[in-house]
Amino acid sequence: MTQPPVRLNAIAALLAAGSALPACAAEEPAPMTDTVVISATRVGHPGFELPAAIDVIDADRIREGQARVNASESLAAVPGLVAQNRQNYAQDLQISSRGFGARSAFGVRGVHLVADGIPASMPDGQGQAATFNLDMAERIEVLRGPFSAIYGNHSGGVIQLFTKDGAGAPTVELNVMGGSYGTHKTDLNAQGASGNIGYVLDASRFDTDGYRAHSAARRDQAYAKLTLTPLAGARLTIVANGLRQHDTQDALGVTWATYQRDPRAGEIDTTDTQNPKRTLADRYNTRKSIDHKQIGASWEQQFGDDRLHLMVYGGNREVIQYQAFSKAFQAPATHSGGVVDFARDFQGTDLNWTHVNGLAGGKLSTTLGVEYNRSNDDRTGYENFIGNQFGVKGALRRDEDDDVSSIDPYLQAEWQSERWLLSAGLRHSRVKISVDDHYLGNGNDSGSLNYSHTTPVLGALYKWTPSLNIYASAARGFETPTLNELFYSGTGGGFNFRLQPAYSTHLETGLKARLSGGVRINAAAFQVKTSDELIVDSANGGRTSYKNGGRTLRQGLELSLDATWRYGLSTHVALTSLRAIYDQAFGNVLKGSRLPGVPNANLYGELAWASNRGDYGAALEAIASGKIYAEDGNVDQPAPGYGILNLRLTAKQDWHAWRFKQFVRLNNLLDKNYIGSVIVGDTNKRYYEAAPERNWLLGASALYQF
Repeated sequence: MTQPPVRLNAIAALLAAGSALPACAAEEPAPMTDTVVISATRVGHPGFELPAAIDVIDADRIREGQARVNASESLAAVPGLVAQNRQNYAQDLQISSRGFGARSAFGVRGVHLVADGIPASMPDGQGQAATFNLDMAERIEVLRGPFSAIYGNHSGGVIQLFTKDGAGAPTVELNVMGGSYGTHKTDLNAQGASGNIGYVLDASRFDTDGYRAHSAARRDQAYAKLTLTPLAGARLTIVANGLRQHDTQDALGVTWATYQRDPRAGEIDTTDTQNPKRTLADRYNTRKSIDHKQIGASWEQQFGDDRLHLMVYGGNREVIQYQAFSKAFQAPATHSGGVVDFARDFQGTDLNWTHVNGLAGGKLSTTLGVEYNRSNDDRTGYENFIGNQFGVKGALRRDEDDDVSSIDPYLQAEWQSERWLLSAGLRHSRVKISVDDHYLGNGNDSGSLNYSHTTPVLGALYKWTPSLNIYASAARGFETPTLNELFYSGTGGGFNFRLQPAYSTHLETGLKARLSGGVRINAAAFQVKTSDELIVDSANGGRTSYKNGGRTLRQGLELSLDATWRYGLSTHVALTSLRAIYDQAFGNVLKGSRLPGVPNANLYGELAWASNRGDYGAALEAIASGKIYAEDGNVDQPAPGYGILNLRLTAKQDWHAWRFKQFVRLNNLLDKNYIGSVIVGDTNKRYYEAAPERNWLLGASALYQF
């Protein structure tokens, strides 16, 4: 079942052959639009005119022919980004940007998440992409490299989702989808505008039995958005969303031997002599329940070219998780039990002012602002057994309040002339983490930590010709430990007050070109040097501790190519080459060892066709990845590289006030067995999480416009 090392150059050659259709023989392709983006500088610009690596995923790529369950469906098409669906909805996606965030045990760290201008990451840097509403998404902006640092802590990259505004005559739409492994989803939405009020409403339910053993899930999402123009030059946006996942099964990772025996199987619990075939996940009934509710509002007021922006938000997140810890593992007094139970309240605000004036024959835009975020956890822990019954809430082993707050004043300035765009930014982040321990039977973990750092950013873009821009940028960034990374010490003790932030220096240069015949190329070369990298110390049964691990080096190339050709054909290629290594030996890790969780190359390629009227479409997708090491020493079996093909077919029809759409998707067309993600540093070597074999999805929608 082992796959041979992937040959990215061969796949790229196939895609290049598709791209080589002679432009001179083509019909004149439609001009490629360049979406105005705001993630890099807070001042709207086409991405072609920014000194930053930024990609935009439009609504068609997010919605057409997709289940719209996981952001990884569309993020796979972005260079520099690795977004893995772990086939485990209890742990969310694995997302990394240029290697940042690859070692996250669950959720997203190292990459800043934003939805409709409201943070989807907590002030400690941990976020959940599952809160993104993909059914109503209008676009996703993905920012990588130095300019990400302007977002402060844990900004190795920025992923920002924007949903559609309610507009025009009211519409109601029903979407249904079903597929392999008992997967089905229903989504109902409505949108429109009345006077100066636009509205969007959406509710969905997703169910799956799961590809892997013990991986069933149900996810309910609700979303509402109001846009108002109460005053001339003013805009008020109110967004509310909710996520509910109860008893989502956690499949856990498996050893290499188990994966080779059966990719779908769970790891056998060898200590259970009564049931020799029982898995760890079944014995401990590993699962997680999530209730997430959030509301936010933003106000923008224009004063000529100047602008005032105010954003406020708040919410609550309740989680209970049952882990796979044995009685013996929980026996030490310092252990906090096998059940995690917390209720989190979070809130924040962002206030900024943008002033525009002329300077030296160009336009100077200056933004001054301050951002404040806070979260407070009422956190308890319990044994996961009562007597000989596991997977239940037992005796109390933890009771504490965890508080994280950050306050970040920032300044950004941008000067633009006919040929030049110069941009600079400065942000000072202060992060405070405190613990108030009420359970003293295993020692007193009360205490606090204070981290602070100033992150400067500088970039310049030169318009060499109307169709070619070149740029360079640099920044200093930092990552504090997240709250979850501080909870445990590798020695088995409690809160780890010794962890320090990681500091990084980012350099990038690139070009952006528009060629004749509807071809667009973006290329970037980058280097990141990091000191005190946060790495896994030990990971066992869902409990992971961290330590600082010296210097690391990331060097890479990114390339994206979009082209439109004759007969409705188009191509999209996103290619990444990344050398991510330890630049300093420590412990048993040699200098030059690869960072775990990070492939040295990955590729997305697509050859698509659309009919003249757009009524029918088809696309062949190629996805490839290099091998991935699972631990720092690069000694254990890495997840082998792989290459897979996907096929999607779409159709749509209009009839009076109705619009109908259908899609068919075949994933892993050649039925490859491969590992989709790894759990970095698992002490028991249960690193591997298998991806599905060949699988299918069918979807249909009906929209009525009043």
